[in-house]
Amino acid sequence: MYKGSCLCGKVQIAIDGAISDIIHCHCSLCRKNSGTAYATNGFVEREDFTLVSGEHELSQFSYKANRVRHFCKHCGSPVYSENLEDIQRIRLRLGLLDTPIIERPMSHNFVTSKANWEEMDAKLPRYEAFEPERQK
Repeated sequence: MYKGSCLCGKVQIAIDGAISDIIHCHCSLCRKNSGTAYATNGFVEREDFTLVSGEHELSQFSYKANRVRHFCKHCGSPVYSENLEDIQRIRLRLGLLDTPIIERPMSHNFVTSKANWEEMDAKLPRYEAFEPERQK
């Protein structure tokens, strides 16, 4: 079972099943919605998804017909989205998860839309916390 929550903790979710088709999406819509270079999304069967708490803390936004994004109205964290033409599954932002997952991303998508400063395979330094200059 996977568990997750929004940034402020008012929305809690649980997944009792697998996460499929995990991708790093670089499209302009995912970049704008996440405020980052890309969004990591995966699909979950609707019957495996439980909104444990915070149902009334969710707000929604529809940018395209039949597509609804659900997010916490307090902290703004994207929680999940749904395609009303594919009601069996929901799309989850994996950054929401608090527990490790078994599944792994399968691809980078919409790479021609990627942020011009994003180098997907860059060999940048990696730190466990802030970069040394910021640590105090």
